[in-house]
Amino acid sequence: MTHFKYFKEKLFVESTSMLNIVKKNKTPFYLYSGQQIKENYIKFAKIFKNVNPLICFAAKANTNLTIMRMLGRLGSGADVVSGGELLKALKAGIKPNKIVFSGVGKTEEELKLAIKNKILLINVESESEAILINKIGKNNNKIISIGFRINPNVDAKTHKKISTGKAENKFGVSIKNFSSFYKKIKKFKNLKINAVSVHIGSQILSDAPYKKTLDVLSEFIKDLNIKLKYVDLGGGFGIKYTKKDKQVNLNNYAKLVYDFKKKLNCNIIFEPGRSLVGNTGVLVSKIQYIKKGSNKNFIIIDAGMNDFMRTALYDASHDIVPIVRTKRKSQEPIEFVGPICETSCKFIKYKKYQKIKEGDFVAITNVGAYGSSLSSNYNTKPLIAEILVDKNSFKIIRKKQNLFKLINS
Repeated sequence: MTHFKYFKEKLFVESTSMLNIVKKNKTPFYLYSGQQIKENYIKFAKIFKNVNPLICFAAKANTNLTIMRMLGRLGSGADVVSGGELLKALKAGIKPNKIVFSGVGKTEEELKLAIKNKILLINVESESEAILINKIGKNNNKIISIGFRINPNVDAKTHKKISTGKAENKFGVSIKNFSSFYKKIKKFKNLKINAVSVHIGSQILSDAPYKKTLDVLSEFIKDLNIKLKYVDLGGGFGIKYTKKDKQVNLNNYAKLVYDFKKKLNCNIIFEPGRSLVGNTGVLVSKIQYIKKGSNKNFIIIDAGMNDFMRTALYDASHDIVPIVRTKRKSQEPIEFVGPICETSCKFIKYKKYQKIKEGDFVAITNVGAYGSSLSSNYNTKPLIAEILVDKNSFKIIRKKQNLFKLINS
């Protein structure tokens, strides 16, 4: 988070003081750095420059229209997993020929939407889905561009809830079952097979699973003896949430992908999400109450698991930092918790923390991915605002949801 720094003990986003933003906006709210978003995309594209891939931002990571527009202007396409995400990508100005549609349970309505808008690829994940797409194509006298997603049975060594490339996971067609699957779908006259797709998981911190996947794909495509226009290698590149986390060596991976591309003579698609936006945002919150417990103090903030689900859903770790830093330390252990009526509405424990009081402001770090996009109205709470900083100015890019409209809807 290079654009979130302290200056004279006050936390700044780029050239803007968070205190100034807090004075004008009611907490909690998401706060993003526009410069960080741009730098992340440019850095990713530069690392894979020799590969020259089509970069399709995984929209599920953050569906804010302003952020999607920013990425689109930088050259990004979109990887979508619902009709809603597809419509958002189009509304953000992303061209249909840069959109791929993934996911195991696409409805007929969603498939018709994708076909109507002539997107680049629909990544098929089952024989039933292929039959349905072929039927839609036949009824509309169209030939549909598809990829087929395979499950390479590669363990990405990530959290079990975000592992997608093992045999036990629901995604893709197993290599074992693919032979009969392929024989059937290549006979379908309204399907054009343009790609193979693979995605092995999320928050991956080593290039070893990616190397293994490339090896599996190379052998698989060789045995298949098919000329492909694209190989969609997915995403899943992890970021540093804690000091212990080690990031994927993307430079090493770029060399492996370059060799893979040369050997197969195909175009590469990537679907990064977290690696483009994860470290671009914080969740700013106010300390509502401090409650003394039997062996720790509970720091109750006004942001809850409805605003930010990752800690409850994935046992994720996100540091919480003060908006104003002091050198005074408290000797008592603390736990940051939220207001939602669930024991799982909690964030992080500290053995020691600076002295804080009710009314102080804090920021949950690295929430740019799967923060706002996973938020909900649980406990009938309005969706919170999102704010974007550009150097020394800021603007609201999603207004806080109106409570009275929520309860009357």
